[in-house]
Amino acid sequence: MQAAASPAACFFEGRKLMILDCAKYSGPCSCGREHPLETKMVAVEYGALNNFDEYMDRCGLTGRRTVLYDTNTYNLPGMVHVRTDKEIVLEAKGLHSEKSLIEAVIPQLDDPDVIITVGSGTLMDFARYPAFKLGKPFVAIPTLASSDGFTANICSVVIDGHKRSIPMSAPALVVADLNIISGAPMFLTVSGIADILSKHISLADWKIARLVAGEYYCERVAALAQEALDMMISCADTLRRGGAPDFEAMTMAQMLSGLTMQLLGNSRAASGAEHLIAHLVEMKPPRFENAHGIHGECVGVGTVLCAAEYRRMARKTPKARPFEPLSGGWIREKFGYLAEGIIEENKNDVLASFEPQSIVDNWQAIRDIVSAIPPAEELAALFKDLGGKYRLPDIGIDEALEPEILDISAAIRNRLTLARMRRVLDFEE
Repeated sequence: MQAAASPAACFFEGRKLMILDCAKYSGPCSCGREHPLETKMVAVEYGALNNFDEYMDRCGLTGRRTVLYDTNTYNLPGMVHVRTDKEIVLEAKGLHSEKSLIEAVIPQLDDPDVIITVGSGTLMDFARYPAFKLGKPFVAIPTLASSDGFTANICSVVIDGHKRSIPMSAPALVVADLNIISGAPMFLTVSGIADILSKHISLADWKIARLVAGEYYCERVAALAQEALDMMISCADTLRRGGAPDFEAMTMAQMLSGLTMQLLGNSRAASGAEHLIAHLVEMKPPRFENAHGIHGECVGVGTVLCAAEYRRMARKTPKARPFEPLSGGWIREKFGYLAEGIIEENKNDVLASFEPQSIVDNWQAIRDIVSAIPPAEELAALFKDLGGKYRLPDIGIDEALEPEILDISAAIRNRLTLARMRRVLDFEE
């Protein structure tokens, strides 16, 4: 993967826009792997939809078009309806990323050459999965700056009640019209800010996994995720001080974060223990039936919880204890009707793949990694000042569950995080 300059605003035929030429990020890398990218270009511009055909031509996307909307995005004020051969408008109410619902859309597409989707991250799944199954390119037109999933080639969808990450197509082209994005309710924008600020936790989890278990790690992909994080930190600070939202930088930060998932073929750089709180809300096991909130809001709460716990752990001295698999009884108690899927997910527990003593031996280095995570109080204050959610009750979860929520959520995905490592550690008071 070649080193690439940061995306910057430029002028093209008198128009100010940000263009990300994704070819700069793909190819052989110093990590020893080759990182392919499906996305050819990201265009971020006020009035971008007026120039949609130009971007399609630049990416060589021709032929019959099918465009997906939902009832909300179709009727958005200022929406420019791009030229198409077929429009599909899905009912927005109750629309969510469930595989069975997504598959039901495939017969309606009418064998297009290009699938275009206008909407949120959820609606994108209704194009990216059919595009993957049919071998067709798709184009993303985000209407919100609410998540980092627009440029990803994997997605977490509900399958038989469980959140599962499955491969999907990444967009060949992303056209982000800031006239539309800037008009979204502020709570959705704050959700997108929280989704990127969660990289404080996911990057720490990834670095620690490399340190203690030798997990694959790519410096350049990590640097790209860090670049997205730094851009969003600056945007959040400006907004907090009463400045105008920098929708160009916010949107591009989310696109960069999504690209890390394409480059890796997984969400390692973008999703750690904090994202599992959001999955818990979406799955609604027993005692979480009343949990609610959109993805970024729940991730923000998870980020605050992880920051508090990780920094608390770093202040103590651990001792290793033998690995013990999660018991079926514990899983059934915590997950109820979802238990069998969780048992299956944890059959080959990643904690069994290395010696717990490795964590203890590397504790000072882990402390150094954790020290880069802002204190939970600072993150909570930031989200509060932005009008975002930062406490468990904000997403419908009883505060009494806080002592065990990281243990419960860590069982959802067999991924090595510092939260999961607590199972093989004892701490001296």
